[in-house]
Amino acid sequence: MNFSELSSLRPDLAFIAHWIKEQAQILDVGCGDGVMLDYLQTDKRCKGYGIEIADDKVLACVKRGVNVIQQDMENGLSMFNDNAFDTVLCLSSLQMMKHVETLLRDIARVGQEAIVSFPNFGYWPHRTALLKGKMPVSKSLPYQWYDTPNVRCATIYDFSDLANEVGLEVLECVALHEGKQINFLPNWRGSLAVFRLRKRGQ
Repeated sequence: MNFSELSSLRPDLAFIAHWIKEQAQILDVGCGDGVMLDYLQTDKRCKGYGIEIADDKVLACVKRGVNVIQQDMENGLSMFNDNAFDTVLCLSSLQMMKHVETLLRDIARVGQEAIVSFPNFGYWPHRTALLKGKMPVSKSLPYQWYDTPNVRCATIYDFSDLANEVGLEVLECVALHEGKQINFLPNWRGSLAVFRLRKRGQ
């Protein structure tokens, strides 16, 4: 997969890909169908693994030639040593975890850096829906309240506070909407929050 194909398929991943160095060792936690790892392996000559639980997505990874481990992320990353990877990705998956703080600490342990993205609950249509007395439904939160896989809802400010509490330094924080960076009122106008992190003092 080349960059043009990635940009067309997933503009958010195309933005994030710029933060990843060539030939890096990557762990993609909650890798889905393996699109990101497919691109990184092909275009940036990266190596690594994906972790995914869903059978259909694991099969999609295998078809793409992505090394995937079928495992529930809630079980942690104990199979990997400290600093085993240059970058650990957790893209639009963290909000599905019951034990967010524990997983975030583990991600920081096994990676020199981490890149985390999640739907920004502070996005203005989400706030408007709540003001109308309804749970928000949007492109970034496309589920009804009763069938959503998301068990955690956070804003950019919420995640910044958590990162600080678990001893992480925020290297970059970006709000995206449809793959484009939002600079003005990012917590209000960005539908996706993206953080680049590392352990404080590293």
